[in-house]
Amino acid sequence: MFKNSRTIDSLLEAVCQATLQISEVGNLPETLQRIVDTGRELLAARYAVLATFNEGEISSSFVYSGIDPAQAKAIAHLPMGIGLLGDIAEKKQTFRIDDLKAHPRFSGFPAGHPEMNAFLGMPLVKGGVVYGRIYLADKLDEEPFTSTDEQVLQLFASHAAVAIQNAHLIESNRADRQQLQQKNRQLAALDKATMAISGELTLDKVLQQIVDAARELADAQYAALGVPNSHGSLDTFVDSGIDPEISAQIPHLPKGLGLLGAIIKEQKTIRIPRISDDPRSVGFPEGHPPMVPLLGVPVIAGREILGNLYLTNKIGANEFTETDQDLVELLAAHAAVAIQNARLYEQVGRLAIVEERTRIGMDLHDGIIQSIFAVGLTLESTKLSLHTNPDDADYLLTHAIEALNTTIRDIRNFILDLRPHRFQGNLEQGLGRLVREFQANTMVAVSLSAQQDHLSQVPASVARSLFLTTQEALANIARHANAEQVLIHIDMQEGNVILRVSDDGRGFDMASKNYSVGHGLSNMRARAEDMSGSFDIQSAPGKGTQLKIAFPLTDLMTD
Repeated sequence: MFKNSRTIDSLLEAVCQATLQISEVGNLPETLQRIVDTGRELLAARYAVLATFNEGEISSSFVYSGIDPAQAKAIAHLPMGIGLLGDIAEKKQTFRIDDLKAHPRFSGFPAGHPEMNAFLGMPLVKGGVVYGRIYLADKLDEEPFTSTDEQVLQLFASHAAVAIQNAHLIESNRADRQQLQQKNRQLAALDKATMAISGELTLDKVLQQIVDAARELADAQYAALGVPNSHGSLDTFVDSGIDPEISAQIPHLPKGLGLLGAIIKEQKTIRIPRISDDPRSVGFPEGHPPMVPLLGVPVIAGREILGNLYLTNKIGANEFTETDQDLVELLAAHAAVAIQNARLYEQVGRLAIVEERTRIGMDLHDGIIQSIFAVGLTLESTKLSLHTNPDDADYLLTHAIEALNTTIRDIRNFILDLRPHRFQGNLEQGLGRLVREFQANTMVAVSLSAQQDHLSQVPASVARSLFLTTQEALANIARHANAEQVLIHIDMQEGNVILRVSDDGRGFDMASKNYSVGHGLSNMRARAEDMSGSFDIQSAPGKGTQLKIAFPLTDLMTD
């Protein structure tokens, strides 16, 4: 390369420029390409190759310079690390050869490979670690490589090893950062998912929240949650990601056989890349969407299996990872608690209904039945006085009639509470009917204040909640308040529809335990929360009761 006229200064300058070029920070592929291009230019070679090695074998990283893409494409295959290249890789030393084809270990070129004669190859070493091999072939001046070329390449190779090491470190740090960011995103998603399922108390909604959260957490196309019965078959099956039209075409829900049955029986996570390759698979029913990888995780509380999470078709990958499994297993642990809480909530609700019915039965027995019994005694006394003392008989008959009217009114109040009317869709008409029947049954004056245009703007779901809440409030007043007047007011404020119901009845102590367990009040509170609204009640003994329920309209009107 270097003619006699070239000075040592120019040589050092060339080496300095070459090392500066390869020291520029870049990703690993860019760094390897820069090294091989710069090395070829520095040694004035026609061809240059940089190959990295793993455990003494040439890896897939094989970077070339001096061969145009069309010529490279015509080569039958990359060097396979046999013959002379195999010796270089194994012995990890420099080779300088004047004629490749004359070397005893030369095994020839693959089809389409350009002819090469002179050869110079050496390892790229830093701290005892070999980062690759650089090979140069055929100087431009057709001369063999010299000892000076070898020394220059050795100096260049040491800097190239440092450049590769730095590129490896940069990529490793980048990968670590990406992995950390991914971990943080997944943990944030897990936190969001657990908060969502823990904030829901209705069992059906809890199950749907769990399966939706699991699908999002693991980047799955489809997810499902099956709840097995005592016999191991699936009683409930909630899915996420499947189009309703496709779901409607599937002839039957999964029965808990095959892989799904294995998760139920073994109570262990199953993670496989291909469902069809697993001997436990029993296939899919007709019309079922294709599913390839599976991640199945049991939802267990103590020794009881509450359900199983099934995730299929990892988005952007061929299978689910160990990280996916860890995250879904964590979610399953939270899901078990959420399912138990929802079941307890439903059980408390059923107990509250039983308790309320028991109390109503006692009220009927202690109040209405005893009142009728008292009327019966009065009529017996009337019978005895009818012939001997007509005035007393007339007085007793009047008293019996009044008692019967009072009893009839009490019975109507119970009917009003126990058999609510169905909402027909027209809020104005529904509220009007409630007020008229309440006044007829209780003889309590009711004032209803609501603008017709406001009522007509209320969405159907909110209108139904307003009707049922008003009905519940009036039933409570009829049974407990002993009121003379009731005020009902509906208006709109700041994107909410506000219902206010107040009475001048006996009121109650809000610190009393009985206040917190009333079934009617809990229904109204739950209905408000289901609509993302608010519920407020104010009362005191002798001061009446005021209810305020707000339902948001903004989101519902834009759906």
